[in-house]
Amino acid sequence: MSAIITFGEVMLRLAPMGYLRLFQNDTLEATFGGGEANVAVSLANYGLSAAFVTKLPDNDIGQAAICGLRSFGVDTSKIVRGGERVGIYYLEKGASQRPSKVIYDRAHSAISQASVDDFDWESIFEGAKWFHFTGITPALGPNVAEICLRACQAAKANGLTVSCDLNYRKKLWSTEEAGRCMGQLMPYVDVCIANEEDAEKVFGIKAAGSDVSAGTLAREGYEEVAKQLFDRFGCKYVAITLRESISASDNRWAAMLYDGSQCWVSRRYDIHIVDRVGGGDSFGGGLIYGMMSGMEAPEALEFAVAASCLKHTVEGDYNRVSVQEVRALMNGDGSGRVQR
Repeated sequence: MSAIITFGEVMLRLAPMGYLRLFQNDTLEATFGGGEANVAVSLANYGLSAAFVTKLPDNDIGQAAICGLRSFGVDTSKIVRGGERVGIYYLEKGASQRPSKVIYDRAHSAISQASVDDFDWESIFEGAKWFHFTGITPALGPNVAEICLRACQAAKANGLTVSCDLNYRKKLWSTEEAGRCMGQLMPYVDVCIANEEDAEKVFGIKAAGSDVSAGTLAREGYEEVAKQLFDRFGCKYVAITLRESISASDNRWAAMLYDGSQCWVSRRYDIHIVDRVGGGDSFGGGLIYGMMSGMEAPEALEFAVAASCLKHTVEGDYNRVSVQEVRALMNGDGSGRVQR
Protein backbone atom coordinates (compact mmCIF):
# COMPACT_ATOMS: atom_id res chain seq x y z
CA MET A 1 0.00 0.00 0.00
CA SER A 2 1.22 3.49 -0.88
CA ALA A 3 0.39 6.69 0.98
CA ILE A 4 0.26 8.81 -2.18
CA ILE A 5 -1.37 7.86 -5.47
CA THR A 6 -0.72 9.81 -8.67
CA PHE A 7 -2.59 9.19 -11.92
CA GLY A 8 -1.72 10.26 -15.46
CA GLU A 9 0.37 9.54 -18.53
CA VAL A 10 4.06 8.75 -18.66
CA MET A 11 5.60 9.42 -22.07
CA LEU A 12 8.76 8.65 -23.96
CA ARG A 13 10.78 11.86 -24.22
CA LEU A 14 13.01 12.27 -27.28
CA ALA A 15 15.39 15.23 -27.24
CA PRO A 16 18.65 16.26 -28.89
CA MET A 17 21.66 16.51 -26.62
CA GLY A 18 22.26 19.83 -24.92
CA TYR A 19 20.81 22.80 -26.76
CA LEU A 20 20.89 21.43 -30.31
CA ARG A 21 17.79 21.96 -32.41
CA LEU A 22 15.60 18.99 -33.31
CA PHE A 23 17.37 16.89 -35.94
CA GLN A 24 20.35 19.20 -36.05
CA ASN A 25 22.23 15.90 -35.85
CA ASP A 26 21.06 12.29 -36.06
CA THR A 27 20.87 11.62 -32.30
CA LEU A 28 17.93 11.88 -29.91
CA GLU A 29 18.23 10.97 -26.23
CA ALA A 30 15.39 8.75 -24.97
CA THR A 31 14.08 9.17 -21.42
CA PHE A 32 10.65 9.07 -19.77
CA GLY A 33 8.52 11.65 -18.02
CA GLY A 34 5.05 13.04 -17.45
CA GLY A 35 3.38 15.33 -14.93
CA GLU A 36 2.06 12.88 -12.35
CA ALA A 37 4.92 10.42 -12.82
CA ASN A 38 7.34 13.28 -12.11
CA VAL A 39 5.52 14.00 -8.84
CA ALA A 40 5.65 10.35 -7.81
CA VAL A 41 9.42 10.24 -8.45
CA SER A 42 9.99 13.35 -6.32
CA LEU A 43 8.01 11.89 -3.43
CA ALA A 44 9.79 8.54 -3.63
CA ASN A 45 13.13 10.36 -3.65
CA TYR A 46 12.08 12.10 -0.44
CA GLY A 47 11.36 8.76 1.20
CA LEU A 48 7.56 8.67 1.01
CA SER A 49 5.63 5.73 -0.39
CA ALA A 50 4.23 6.82 -3.74
CA ALA A 51 2.44 4.90 -6.47
CA PHE A 52 1.91 5.94 -10.07
CA VAL A 53 -1.21 4.71 -11.86
CA THR A 54 -1.59 4.63 -15.63
CA LYS A 55 -2.13 2.27 -18.55
CA LEU A 56 0.85 1.13 -20.61
CA PRO A 57 1.16 -1.30 -23.50
CA ASP A 58 2.47 -4.76 -22.75
CA ASN A 59 5.65 -4.33 -24.78
CA ASP A 60 9.29 -3.47 -24.22
CA ILE A 61 8.74 0.31 -24.28
CA GLY A 62 5.97 0.13 -21.70
CA GLN A 63 8.16 -2.11 -19.56
CA ALA A 64 11.10 0.29 -19.86
CA ALA A 65 8.92 3.11 -18.53
CA ILE A 66 7.88 0.93 -15.59
CA CYS A 67 11.45 -0.14 -14.85
CA GLY A 68 12.55 3.49 -14.86
CA LEU A 69 9.91 4.41 -12.28
CA ARG A 70 10.80 1.40 -10.15
CA SER A 71 14.44 2.47 -10.11
CA PHE A 72 13.38 5.52 -8.07
CA GLY A 73 11.28 3.45 -5.69
CA VAL A 74 7.89 4.32 -7.19
CA ASP A 75 5.22 1.63 -6.71
CA THR A 76 4.14 0.50 -10.18
CA SER A 77 1.99 -2.44 -9.08
CA LYS A 78 -1.23 -0.59 -9.89
CA ILE A 79 -0.32 0.13 -13.53
CA VAL A 80 -2.69 -1.50 -16.02
CA ARG A 81 -1.14 -3.19 -19.06
CA GLY A 82 -2.72 -3.01 -22.52
CA GLY A 83 -3.38 -0.59 -25.34
CA GLU A 84 -1.48 0.29 -28.50
CA ARG A 85 1.47 2.50 -27.65
CA VAL A 86 3.39 4.79 -25.32
CA GLY A 87 2.88 8.47 -26.08
CA ILE A 88 5.93 10.43 -27.24
CA TYR A 89 6.97 14.02 -26.92
CA TYR A 90 9.87 15.70 -28.68
CA LEU A 91 11.66 18.42 -26.76
CA GLU A 92 13.93 21.13 -28.13
CA LYS A 93 15.42 23.04 -25.22
CA GLY A 94 15.53 26.78 -25.69
CA ALA A 95 18.39 29.10 -24.91
CA SER A 96 18.55 32.85 -24.42
CA GLN A 97 15.82 34.41 -26.63
CA ARG A 98 15.00 31.10 -28.42
CA PRO A 99 12.13 29.42 -26.56
CA SER A 100 11.86 25.72 -25.80
CA LYS A 101 9.58 23.73 -28.08
CA VAL A 102 7.48 20.63 -27.43
CA ILE A 103 5.93 18.49 -30.17
CA TYR A 104 3.44 15.80 -29.09
CA ASP A 105 3.02 12.40 -30.73
CA ARG A 106 0.63 10.90 -28.23
CA ALA A 107 -2.54 10.11 -30.20
CA HIS A 108 -3.88 6.60 -29.50
CA SER A 109 -1.62 6.14 -26.49
CA ALA A 110 -2.66 3.40 -24.08
CA ILE A 111 -3.91 5.76 -21.38
CA SER A 112 -5.87 7.88 -23.88
CA GLN A 113 -7.82 4.76 -24.85
CA ALA A 114 -8.40 3.53 -21.31
CA SER A 115 -11.90 2.90 -19.96
CA VAL A 116 -13.42 3.41 -16.53
CA ASP A 117 -13.41 -0.38 -16.07
CA ASP A 118 -9.60 -0.46 -16.24
CA PHE A 119 -9.20 1.03 -12.76
CA ASP A 120 -10.64 -0.25 -9.48
CA TRP A 121 -10.24 2.89 -7.42
CA GLU A 122 -11.52 1.34 -4.20
CA SER A 123 -8.67 -1.16 -4.37
CA ILE A 124 -6.12 1.40 -5.61
CA PHE A 125 -6.89 3.79 -2.73
CA GLU A 126 -6.77 1.16 -0.01
CA GLY A 127 -4.52 2.53 2.73
CA ALA A 128 -3.75 5.72 0.78
CA LYS A 129 -3.90 9.26 2.18
CA TRP A 130 -3.36 11.53 -0.85
CA PHE A 131 -4.39 11.54 -4.53
CA HIS A 132 -2.76 13.77 -7.14
CA PHE A 133 -3.58 14.43 -10.79
CA THR A 134 -3.12 17.27 -13.26
CA GLY A 135 -5.22 19.02 -15.87
CA ILE A 136 -3.19 17.27 -18.57
CA THR A 137 -4.82 13.91 -17.87
CA PRO A 138 -8.52 14.74 -18.43
CA ALA A 139 -7.44 16.63 -21.56
CA LEU A 140 -6.54 13.29 -23.18
CA GLY A 141 -10.19 12.58 -23.99
CA PRO A 142 -13.72 12.40 -22.55
CA ASN A 143 -13.10 8.82 -21.44
CA VAL A 144 -10.03 9.85 -19.43
CA ALA A 145 -11.90 12.84 -18.00
CA GLU A 146 -14.56 10.40 -16.76
CA ILE A 147 -11.85 8.20 -15.21
CA CYS A 148 -10.48 11.27 -13.41
CA LEU A 149 -13.96 12.11 -12.11
CA ARG A 150 -14.46 8.56 -10.83
CA ALA A 151 -11.04 8.69 -9.17
CA CYS A 152 -11.80 12.01 -7.45
CA GLN A 153 -15.16 10.75 -6.23
CA ALA A 154 -13.61 7.59 -4.82
CA ALA A 155 -10.76 9.54 -3.24
CA LYS A 156 -13.13 11.86 -1.39
CA ALA A 157 -15.36 8.95 -0.34
CA ASN A 158 -12.30 7.27 1.17
CA GLY A 159 -11.09 10.38 3.00
CA LEU A 160 -8.04 11.16 0.85
CA THR A 161 -6.66 14.64 0.35
CA VAL A 162 -6.91 15.50 -3.37
CA SER A 163 -4.46 17.81 -5.15
CA CYS A 164 -4.56 19.02 -8.73
CA ASP A 165 -2.13 21.03 -10.83
CA LEU A 166 -4.28 22.81 -13.42
CA ASN A 167 -1.49 22.48 -16.04
CA TYR A 168 -3.36 23.88 -19.06
CA ARG A 169 -2.00 22.60 -22.40
CA LYS A 170 -3.35 24.43 -25.44
CA LYS A 171 -2.15 21.65 -27.76
CA LEU A 172 -4.51 19.20 -26.03
CA TRP A 173 -7.77 21.14 -25.66
CA SER A 174 -9.40 24.54 -25.88
CA THR A 175 -9.91 26.92 -23.00
CA GLU A 176 -13.66 26.28 -23.20
CA GLU A 177 -13.21 22.51 -22.99
CA ALA A 178 -10.75 22.88 -20.12
CA GLY A 179 -13.06 25.20 -18.19
CA ARG A 180 -16.06 22.87 -18.49
CA CYS A 181 -14.17 19.73 -17.52
CA MET A 182 -11.99 21.16 -14.77
CA GLY A 183 -15.02 22.94 -13.35
CA GLN A 184 -16.53 19.50 -12.68
CA LEU A 185 -13.36 18.17 -11.07
CA MET A 186 -12.32 21.11 -8.92
CA PRO A 187 -15.04 20.71 -6.26
CA TYR A 188 -13.21 17.53 -5.18
CA VAL A 189 -9.82 19.27 -4.94
CA ASP A 190 -8.34 20.25 -1.58
CA VAL A 191 -5.02 21.64 -2.84
CA CYS A 192 -5.09 23.52 -6.14
CA ILE A 193 -1.79 24.31 -7.87
CA ALA A 194 -1.60 26.75 -10.76
CA ASN A 195 0.94 28.86 -12.58
CA GLU A 196 0.81 32.42 -13.86
CA GLU A 197 -1.34 31.43 -16.87
CA ASP A 198 -3.50 28.47 -15.80
CA ALA A 199 -6.21 30.30 -13.88
CA GLU A 200 -6.76 32.70 -16.76
CA LYS A 201 -6.76 30.06 -19.52
CA VAL A 202 -8.97 27.56 -17.69
CA PHE A 203 -11.30 29.73 -15.59
CA GLY A 204 -10.91 33.24 -16.98
CA ILE A 205 -9.41 34.55 -13.73
CA LYS A 206 -6.70 37.04 -14.73
CA ALA A 207 -4.08 38.63 -12.49
CA ALA A 208 -4.20 42.41 -12.72
CA GLY A 209 -0.96 44.18 -13.56
CA SER A 210 0.82 41.16 -15.07
CA ASP A 211 2.16 40.47 -18.55
CA VAL A 212 3.39 36.88 -18.87
CA SER A 213 4.93 37.41 -22.30
CA ALA A 214 6.95 40.34 -21.00
CA GLY A 215 7.93 38.40 -17.90
CA THR A 216 6.36 40.81 -15.42
CA LEU A 217 4.19 39.57 -12.55
CA ALA A 218 2.20 41.56 -10.00
CA ARG A 219 2.09 39.46 -6.85
CA GLU A 220 -0.90 41.34 -5.46
CA GLY A 221 -2.84 40.36 -8.59
CA TYR A 222 -2.05 36.70 -8.06
CA GLU A 223 -3.17 36.88 -4.45
CA GLU A 224 -6.55 37.93 -5.80
CA VAL A 225 -6.44 35.01 -8.28
CA ALA A 226 -5.79 32.62 -5.39
CA LYS A 227 -8.70 34.08 -3.44
CA GLN A 228 -11.06 33.69 -6.39
CA LEU A 229 -10.05 30.06 -6.95
CA PHE A 230 -10.43 29.38 -3.23
CA ASP A 231 -13.85 30.97 -3.02
CA ARG A 232 -15.18 29.44 -6.24
CA PHE A 233 -14.23 25.83 -5.53
CA GLY A 234 -13.87 25.57 -1.76
CA CYS A 235 -10.26 24.40 -1.76
CA LYS A 236 -8.28 24.24 1.47
CA TYR A 237 -5.16 25.67 -0.17
CA VAL A 238 -4.34 27.39 -3.46
CA ALA A 239 -0.70 27.54 -4.55
CA ILE A 240 0.47 29.64 -7.49
CA THR A 241 3.96 29.43 -8.91
CA LEU A 242 5.40 32.75 -10.05
CA ARG A 243 7.79 32.57 -12.98
CA GLU A 244 9.36 35.74 -14.34
CA SER A 245 10.92 34.80 -17.67
CA ILE A 246 13.89 36.99 -18.45
CA SER A 247 14.78 34.58 -21.25
CA ALA A 248 14.67 30.84 -21.94
CA SER A 249 17.93 30.56 -19.99
CA ASP A 250 17.22 32.77 -16.99
CA ASN A 251 14.10 33.00 -14.84
CA ARG A 252 13.11 34.37 -11.47
CA TRP A 253 11.18 31.74 -9.52
CA ALA A 254 8.89 32.00 -6.49
CA ALA A 255 5.42 30.94 -5.37
CA MET A 256 2.56 31.86 -3.07
CA LEU A 257 0.22 29.79 -0.92
CA TYR A 258 -3.24 30.88 0.26
CA ASP A 259 -5.42 29.18 2.90
CA GLY A 260 -8.48 31.42 2.93
CA SER A 261 -7.20 33.77 5.60
CA GLN A 262 -3.51 34.27 4.91
CA CYS A 263 -1.29 34.43 1.84
CA TRP A 264 2.38 33.48 2.11
CA VAL A 265 4.93 34.42 -0.56
CA SER A 266 8.16 32.48 -0.82
CA ARG A 267 11.72 33.58 -1.25
CA ARG A 268 12.55 34.35 -4.90
CA TYR A 269 15.36 32.51 -6.71
CA ASP A 270 17.30 33.66 -9.76
CA ILE A 271 17.69 30.50 -11.85
CA HIS A 272 20.02 29.77 -14.74
CA ILE A 273 18.12 26.95 -16.42
CA VAL A 274 19.53 23.60 -17.48
CA ASP A 275 16.12 21.94 -18.10
CA ARG A 276 12.82 23.51 -17.08
CA VAL A 277 10.53 20.61 -18.05
CA GLY A 278 9.11 19.17 -14.85
CA GLY A 279 9.71 22.36 -12.91
CA GLY A 280 6.07 22.74 -11.92
CA ASP A 281 5.78 19.04 -11.09
CA SER A 282 8.77 19.29 -8.77
CA PHE A 283 6.99 22.15 -7.00
CA GLY A 284 3.89 19.98 -6.60
CA GLY A 285 5.93 17.08 -5.29
CA GLY A 286 7.70 19.33 -2.82
CA LEU A 287 4.45 20.86 -1.58
CA ILE A 288 2.84 17.45 -1.07
CA TYR A 289 5.94 16.23 0.77
CA GLY A 290 5.93 19.27 3.03
CA MET A 291 2.26 18.97 3.89
CA MET A 292 2.41 15.22 4.43
CA SER A 293 5.52 15.59 6.61
CA GLY A 294 3.76 17.93 9.00
CA MET A 295 5.42 21.18 7.95
CA GLU A 296 3.59 24.41 8.62
CA ALA A 297 2.27 26.06 5.46
CA PRO A 298 5.10 28.64 5.04
CA GLU A 299 7.78 25.95 5.44
CA ALA A 300 6.04 23.59 3.01
CA LEU A 301 5.90 26.43 0.48
CA GLU A 302 9.60 27.20 0.88
CA PHE A 303 10.48 23.51 0.54
CA ALA A 304 8.45 23.26 -2.67
CA VAL A 305 10.03 26.35 -4.24
CA ALA A 306 13.56 25.27 -3.31
CA ALA A 307 12.93 21.76 -4.68
CA SER A 308 11.68 23.21 -7.93
CA CYS A 309 14.59 25.64 -8.13
CA LEU A 310 16.96 22.66 -7.99
CA LYS A 311 14.96 20.74 -10.60
CA HIS A 312 15.67 23.47 -13.14
CA THR A 313 19.34 22.46 -12.89
CA VAL A 314 18.70 18.75 -13.57
CA GLU A 315 18.46 17.16 -17.03
CA GLY A 316 15.29 15.18 -17.73
CA ASP A 317 11.74 15.27 -16.38
CA TYR A 318 12.52 13.67 -13.03
CA ASN A 319 13.80 15.67 -10.05
CA ARG A 320 16.82 13.75 -8.81
CA VAL A 321 17.40 15.60 -5.55
CA SER A 322 17.21 14.65 -1.87
CA VAL A 323 15.51 16.23 1.12
CA GLN A 324 18.96 17.21 2.43
CA GLU A 325 19.80 19.08 -0.78
CA VAL A 326 16.49 20.92 -0.73
CA ARG A 327 16.91 21.89 2.92
CA ALA A 328 20.44 23.12 2.26
CA LEU A 329 19.10 25.53 -0.35
CA MET A 330 16.23 26.57 1.94
CA ASN A 331 18.82 27.41 4.57
CA GLY A 332 20.65 29.74 2.21
CA ASP A 333 23.33 27.52 0.68
CA GLY A 334 22.81 28.51 -2.95
CA SER A 335 26.42 29.35 -3.86
CA GLY A 336 26.93 26.23 -5.95
CA ARG A 337 30.34 25.64 -4.37
CA VAL A 338 31.79 22.16 -4.69
CA GLN A 339 30.72 19.91 -1.80
CA ARG A 340 33.78 18.03 -0.47
